[in-house]
Amino acid sequence: MHPADHTLITDLLSVLKVPYTKQYTKQRFETMPFKTLFGVSQLLKEYGVESKGYQFEDKTKLLNLTTPFVAQTEGGLIIVTKIDKDNISYLTQGILETLPVNEFENTSTGVVLLPVVNKGAEEPEYGKHLVSAIIGTAKKVLLIVLAGLLSAYLIVVHNLWPYWSFWCLLAVDCFGIWLTYMLVQKSLSIKSHVADKVCGVLQEGGCDEILKTKASSFFGIFSWSEVGFTYFGVSLLAMLISPATIHWLSLINICCLPFTIWSISYQKFVAKHWCTLCVCVQGSLWLQFIFYLLGGWMKPVFPLDLGFFALGATFIMVLLALNQVLPNFTKKEN
Repeated sequence: MHPADHTLITDLLSVLKVPYTKQYTKQRFETMPFKTLFGVSQLLKEYGVESKGYQFEDKTKLLNLTTPFVAQTEGGLIIVTKIDKDNISYLTQGILETLPVNEFENTSTGVVLLPVVNKGAEEPEYGKHLVSAIIGTAKKVLLIVLAGLLSAYLIVVHNLWPYWSFWCLLAVDCFGIWLTYMLVQKSLSIKSHVADKVCGVLQEGGCDEILKTKASSFFGIFSWSEVGFTYFGVSLLAMLISPATIHWLSLINICCLPFTIWSISYQKFVAKHWCTLCVCVQGSLWLQFIFYLLGGWMKPVFPLDLGFFALGATFIMVLLALNQVLPNFTKKEN
């Protein structure tokens, strides 16, 4: 399970070997009005796990308890999984760590929750939720497989497979979609462990700082993350569906390059923060330029015909649609 998907309840149920599904259990934990030991004990009852809370003035008695149990410390709640002579092992956010016994005694408040698993304990309507989870995973896998097969079919039909530069452009578009997707998540304040990890490469919290500035949007109408997602998405589809547009795509790419210089300058001299995702997006645009140039795709395109304007209209249409749809994801997340 992804580290961001771990909660106190999912970790405890895993240790207790009580059947549960990730999505339902995470949702139940996040909607708890009070994330206290009492709240945890009430939620555990739904899964067929009884629990009792105790407070020990003499913290050395904690070392005689049967594991696993939930312990309250100055840093929060942890799940103690093992106790030996010198160290205790505990889980926090899915990560197994160890702590010297004396340090555990010093940081512990003496308050613990001891769980007892009843026979047949499992998540409410576990079978139903498990089937839904399997179907959800299957749909995602099927979508990826079908998208791959369709892409392969279009590449073969249009005889694009011999061109190394085409494959490179395709890879950059996919990379750009991934980067801008994470930027969209960031701009909508949707939590993403992967996005946070990538953003911390150049500067911790740099992406969040840049996205708070007025410069993160186009005159306050469209966020640059929306524009970038649209750019790479339409570029990818256009190359696969209508390869003849690749010359026009190279022209649009050239038009985007001045923006990359402005973006880097703004981060360096004005905002004084570095957005790792933004910098990677700018680098992707220059990679595209190199592959368009070395691949020989930058051929004369003037005078422009209606096909170019149709491609431009497609970009604008997708951007407008995305701008209308994304606020719904914000509401759903909240």
